[in-house]
Amino acid sequence: MPLPDLSQSDLKRAVSLVTQMMAIRGPSGQEGRILNFIQKRLRAAGVPASVIQTDTVHRRSHLGGEAGNLIVKLPGTARRPRRLLMAHVDTVPVCLGSRPIRRGDVIRSADRSTGLGADNRSGAAAILNALLVLAQRKLDHPPLTVLFPVQEEVGLHGARLASLTQLGRPRLAFNFDGGCADQIVVGATGAYRMTIKIEGVASHAGMHPEDGVSAIAIAALATTQLQRDGWHGAVNKGRQRGTTNMGRIEGGSATNVVAPRATIWAEARSHNPRFRKRILAAITKSFQDAARKVRNASGQCGHVSIESHLDYESFRLGSGETCVTTAEQAIQSIGGEPYRVIVDGGLDANWLVARGLPTVTLGAGQHHAHTVDEYLDVPQFEAGCRVAFRLATGGTG
Repeated sequence: MPLPDLSQSDLKRAVSLVTQMMAIRGPSGQEGRILNFIQKRLRAAGVPASVIQTDTVHRRSHLGGEAGNLIVKLPGTARRPRRLLMAHVDTVPVCLGSRPIRRGDVIRSADRSTGLGADNRSGAAAILNALLVLAQRKLDHPPLTVLFPVQEEVGLHGARLASLTQLGRPRLAFNFDGGCADQIVVGATGAYRMTIKIEGVASHAGMHPEDGVSAIAIAALATTQLQRDGWHGAVNKGRQRGTTNMGRIEGGSATNVVAPRATIWAEARSHNPRFRKRILAAITKSFQDAARKVRNASGQCGHVSIESHLDYESFRLGSGETCVTTAEQAIQSIGGEPYRVIVDGGLDANWLVARGLPTVTLGAGQHHAHTVDEYLDVPQFEAGCRVAFRLATGGTG
């Protein structure tokens, strides 16, 4: 018996769906409009309101926000392990004002000063389309949970705080958030975020600069030393690899005042948790050393305080993990050639794996995310839609 597949009309609708969804505003913490759109489409297709719910993760996130995760939990037509399909719905600020337009096999924003929002409306549309087809054709499927997380782009908060019990404790999990539909992400890096607060001494920069201790000078000296010692940017120490970034800085108040304060927001990444802590230690030492070296005429120096927290832990799935082999079978079933990769970015999968739910991440055609050059490859998106549909129907694995 042939496996169920999407028709050309199903794929045409999927492209229409993703085009509409990419145009909807939905930066992290402001996902209400896109979630309302998804719910309306589900209800119009006959999905009962009783299986559609939202949680309250936004109330537990330190960012607040206007909406929690959207969860659709369907009972199966056969006794099989529950599956989870998921795709986050928030976009980064550069995508505000996106006006998707298709030319040939590529969709970009007509306003070239904005990103497109294919990250991650392409993944969300692929899964939504699979749900719509399931409902309209009344197809058999395993017990199925669909999760549309919020606040992925600002720390993976939706996935981090979601209740596995509310999700029905699925056994297999598939996250759609990537480019090539043949690619399977089986591992990802871990990251710490840091807030570095520098205290100096204010003085008049024209009349008595020697009395001041510049917080900006401390920041510059520390960052320069990190760069010289190989602890900033790409970090390669023997066989260990990682990255760091001083991503944002604020400080000072006027050109005629020696800056008494500065704050830097930074990050450190590595697949190796122990090496990541070495990176943190190197950053801490560099700023503490710089604070001691920058002194005024009276010998006063500055002070540095550093707060850090784990943003997400790294993971690597085993080669025989059921979600991995099932994803490979789904890709093969549509004629694809799956390959496994490990990435240096964070994914919702990081927190699900950390919480005991093995999760692979699959692609749905997005490229150059977080930039004004972002585009959606339509054939790859359609392939991602077919894979999502195969996984939703349980036609593989």
